[in-house]
Amino acid sequence: MISLLVDNYKKINFILLINQVVERITQTIKINSISQIPTLQAINKIPRGEKIKLLFEQPLQDSRQEIGIKLKKDFVGFQVSIHTIQPEINIAKLITDEEIDNNQLFFEQCAKDYGILGNILINKLAVKLGVDIDPAYPLDSFSPYFAKQQFGNIEEWRYFFHGFHCGFEHKKSGQIIEVELTFGLEFGGLDPYFFTSFIKSTQQYHPLPVGIYEDHADGVRIIERMLAIKRFERIYTHDENHSGVVVRNRK
Repeated sequence: MISLLVDNYKKINFILLINQVVERITQTIKINSISQIPTLQAINKIPRGEKIKLLFEQPLQDSRQEIGIKLKKDFVGFQVSIHTIQPEINIAKLITDEEIDNNQLFFEQCAKDYGILGNILINKLAVKLGVDIDPAYPLDSFSPYFAKQQFGNIEEWRYFFHGFHCGFEHKKSGQIIEVELTFGLEFGGLDPYFFTSFIKSTQQYHPLPVGIYEDHADGVRIIERMLAIKRFERIYTHDENHSGVVVRNRK
């Protein structure tokens, strides 16, 4: 009982730690005229740990969609979210090329760890299920389980088949990883959202050397930049109709 309480306490503290990392301070600006919308130069000065909420008052409320579309074009390197109901637009600065470059070895190691763990887990699952993995297209090997045994447990992990992936979640630590099954025996394919979720849910990476606030949008920038500086590389399925990204130096 004591051990269980300690484990739960650690997990709760870790979840709180993650929440502290991802939460941003929101600065609200009421907008009564176009001239009150901050310029790109002004927005650039806002730390990444903060986000801007533009709260539109009458008569501009009905124009926020048009204004938001223009801001998306003008504010490169930012996530501009137009609220579908409330009269507001939220602007958040995304991770920069400089931040990624300064932490490229960290992201490279995360990607290596991702591939190693993905390979271990999917092979353990194959043994448990009695599956011979097709080296050309593993998805075919596991496809019967997408319907008849979609959920399950293996050692300290829960698994879940969906789409092109098998997701795993560690029961105690909360670490999560999604293993794509379309790239032959390469199980380290990196999706932007899944990759940043893996990083943020992995205890040994904390405290993170750089903030990751927008899981998908920051993940896209990380992967694109790591491709550009040759730390990551693109791979393809057996028929080259679908591509993915893996860490380059993974042997």
